[in-house]
Formats: sequence, structure tokens, C-alpha cells
Amino acid sequence: MKKRIVVLTGAGISRESGLMTFRDGDGLWNNYRIEDVATFEAWLRDQELVIDFYNQRRKQLLEVEPNAAHFALKELEEKYDVQIITQNVDDLHERAGSSNILHLHGELRKVRSTRNPHYVVELDGWELKTGDLCPEGAQLRPHIVWFGEPVPLIDEAARITQTADVILVIGTSLNVYPAAGLIHYGPANCPIYLIDPGDFPNHRDQRIKHIQQPATIGVPEIVNQLMQA
Repeated sequence: MKKRIVVLTGAGISRESGLMTFRDGDGLWNNYRIEDVATFEAWLRDQELVIDFYNQRRKQLLEVEPNAAHFALKELEEKYDVQIITQNVDDLHERAGSSNILHLHGELRKVRSTRNPHYVVELDGWELKTGDLCPEGAQLRPHIVWFGEPVPLIDEAARITQTADVILVIGTSLNVYPAAGLIHYGPANCPIYLIDPGDFPNHRDQRIKHIQQPATIGVPEIVNQLMQA
């Protein structure tokens, strides 16, 4: 039976493919307020602005490609049972060929009904328009978990993390909850590798080994070690 590696990924892994993130110095929040584009209240207040914001994100996504870190995670599947839990809404893990991906915060390439949350479809192209309706006649919205909305897959993510033999944390500060709390579900003897160029002086979990490298350097390195183990 293959050992299971649970991979938690955040914005840092996608940044290296050229995707704008929200919290960098030049990030998206410099141009948009959370309250204006990433809440259900914003949707009710200015649907056109919200639709345009995610259309632009979708358009940008189609212009970038997976990077070395994404492809290295795919390589791990040759030896391990790999489960990716991502905070990212892009499809770069899928395009790199990874098999098992759980999107905690939704998926940018998909839209869902404002009436029936179970009606979720992939958008053809990058543009959602006002007047694009589900079969029940309700407007389609981005399939994104907005601020203030519950994270419906967090319990499933916790269950997956409980089964880990190794945990990789890539490109995330471990400051965004509830996702940041997932590492605490890992077994007591489970090693945790944190791959991120930032400083994390407040993390005292003795299981964490910090590899202070960008994802495109640090992930292939740790994957190479794991493949030789």
C-alpha cells in the first residue's frame, strides 16, 4: 500500500506561474476592496463589478501555465498516494496532471446557480455575463467561497489530513483560517515540510521543517528526496 502525502497549497505556488495574488504588495487588494468583490453583499450591491472582477481573473488564468512545483507534485504520484488540498481557485494542479485535488475555496473556471448551490458547471471560456442562467432560470455566479460564507469542504479536508503519512505545505503563510488549522489534524508522528520563502517565527510545531525556498525550487527538491526515500 502506498504511503499518503497530503499537500496543502496556497497562493505562493500560483504566483510563480504569474497569477496575481491578493496579499502581496502589488496584489489585487490594492485595486479592489474585499467588501466590493468577494462577499455575497457585494454581489447583491454591484453584480456587474463582481462578474467583471472574476472574468478578469479567469482571463488571466488562461494566459498562464503550471510551473515546476505543480509538475513535481504530479511526479510524486508515481510512488505515493497524493492528495492535494488547495486554497487556490485556479486549475493549475489539474493542468499539471495531478489526480486528486480538493478546492477549499471554489474553482474559478466553474460557475453555479444562485438558487441551487448543487448546480455547478464549467464555464465555456472566461466570460460570465449577466443573464447567463441555470436551467431553473436563476443567474449564475462565480463558484467561489466568498468571505463570510462557510467553507463546505473543510470537514472533508480535515478527514483527509488525518490519514497523512507526510504533509507538504506549499506557498501559504498558514495564517488563513480555517485552512491553516488543517495541519493540526495530521497524526502526531507525521512530518510536515513547509516550502515557502517567507519567515515564520511564530510556528512552534516541532514537526515542521521549513524549506525557505520559492515553490519552483523547494518543491522539486523535496519531491526528489521523497522519491529516493
